[in-house]
Amino acid sequence: AETRTPMIALAASSVIVEPMSDPKRTWAFKMPQNDSLMATVLVEDMKKKGVKNVAFIGFADSYGDSWWKEFSAAAGADLKIVAQERFQRTDASVVGQVLKVIAAKPDAVLIAGAGTPSALPQKTLLERGYTGTIYQTHGIGTLEFLQVGGKDVEGTLFPTGPGVVARELPDSNPVKKVAVAFADQYERQYGANTLTQFAGDAYGAWMLLDSAVARALKTGAKPGTPEFRAALRDALENTRDLVVPNGVLNISKDNHQGFDERARVMGVVRDGKFSYAQ
Repeated sequence: AETRTPMIALAASSVIVEPMSDPKRTWAFKMPQNDSLMATVLVEDMKKKGVKNVAFIGFADSYGDSWWKEFSAAAGADLKIVAQERFQRTDASVVGQVLKVIAAKPDAVLIAGAGTPSALPQKTLLERGYTGTIYQTHGIGTLEFLQVGGKDVEGTLFPTGPGVVARELPDSNPVKKVAVAFADQYERQYGANTLTQFAGDAYGAWMLLDSAVARALKTGAKPGTPEFRAALRDALENTRDLVVPNGVLNISKDNHQGFDERARVMGVVRDGKFSYAQ
């Protein structure tokens, strides 16, 4: 904001772009889906599966706080949250928290973490005999999570951008064509089954910027000048119906993220890979 330079963030927290009433956020845009969008698809899946009671165990930081806020709001009166526990990313044990969760007898557990630390609560739940359904957030979308979790994370349900499971999407999915093209290109370079949510986010940011630059150039402003940066910001804010690997972007003055329900599907860990659940 100080240098009046547009920024496209590759982080998930909605505070990057909300509230838009803050002048500093005028220059900030964000590629990953807001937690609120992912929380709603989780709740929809839980209700569909007949879940009545759910427990929450999340990071003891802003990531966990954001997910607690969005998930508890999405759950509303439809789901009863019977336990809320927190853990640190660096914890070596979460036995205490897991025992409290199990004692609450939830039908399902949501683990709100990111990356490899998210595997620890799930491993501990299984070690302690929990047999209910386990959900994670889209923050688990790394190959390292699969490696660390191993057989203990098989069957995990999680919300994800469609790009992660591109080839398994129904042909009717509006993102499939672009997502599959990116998956093919990415895996030619890095190998089969290497695509992650974060790769799709990064490529989507490039597509967004490429589109906006082309439109900003038409204003006649010279690249490298404050006038061009302002034109680029305006072009980003007026992006319409741009299909990227993880959704369709419609950015506006009041919404600097721009995704809708087309930007999330339910995934499942199957045979050690991220797969399409529905």
